[in-house]
Amino acid sequence: MTLIYRGIVGLILLLVLRCLFDEKNFWKQVTAALVVIPLALRLLMLK
Repeated sequence: MTLIYRGIVGLILLLVLRCLFDEKNFWKQVTAALVVIPLALRLLMLK
């Protein structure tokens, strides 16, 4: 079950990162960067 959870989080993280680098609007990039931080911590199983 943990592998499935980490896989889903990893997939969402990759999609957000792709959106982060494709986006031209600075504030949308900042928002995406703020979303990346908790997702990366979840992927690494850190609180």
